[in-house]
Amino acid sequence: MSVFTNSANGASENASAYVTAILELLGDRDPVAVLQETPAALLQAIHGLSPQQLRRPEREGKWSIGQILQHLADAEVVWAWRMRLILAQDRAPLTGYDQDLWAQRLHYEEADPSDAIEMFTVLRRSNLRLVARATPAELKHVGVQVERGEESLERLRRLYAGHDLLHLQQLDRVRRSL
Repeated sequence: MSVFTNSANGASENASAYVTAILELLGDRDPVAVLQETPAALLQAIHGLSPQQLRRPEREGKWSIGQILQHLADAEVVWAWRMRLILAQDRAPLTGYDQDLWAQRLHYEEADPSDAIEMFTVLRRSNLRLVARATPAELKHVGVQVERGEESLERLRRLYAGHDLLHLQQLDRVRRSL
């Protein structure tokens, strides 16, 4: 199982390795620049692909490009919620979620890739405006993530940028497998 697997079973045990791996993907890149570039990168990732190709998984048990795009859109919803909790409340609890259950129960296999990118892009623009308005002190505000403990807005910004990079690599890999 990959360090990037994020199922509900064992999530807290794997949280440290997951965070380390995500932050290593980001390295010393500017997280805001990565976050700003992702919507255009998603459009590029699907350019020229047919609807059938967007729905074809890399292999059995793996997500298709369409499912990955819907995951990114839903992850942006989660980031929006967590960020607002951190900014508006003191030490707000931040729940985790099982991405595989979301994919299954929210029917990612039926998601429209263009709609997913549109949703992601609108949410990302709103989230980046909120981050841009945050003062240095507000970037240090924390919520308490149930699996990972205290997380500041600044750290979430880095985690979501690394998460973007992870899934952009995944999209490239799936595209090459088609």
